[in-house]
Amino acid sequence: MEILYLLIPLSILLGSVFLAAFILASKTQQFEDMETPAMRMLLDDDEDTEKKIEKEQEDDENREGNQP
Repeated sequence: MEILYLLIPLSILLGSVFLAAFILASKTQQFEDMETPAMRMLLDDDEDTEKKIEKEQEDDENREGNQP
């Protein structure tokens, strides 16, 4: 029974640390872009592929800017 006096505050402290880490990650925009890392994993790492990705992103930005 005496172990609860140690475990309960310890679990509250640990939960607070994880909550603070989550809030910090959210404020630093850690979760903003969830799609690009998944796409990069599927592509090759050669320079041609990186250039294609950059060109596609520029084309997408241009298309979004031209829409009324």
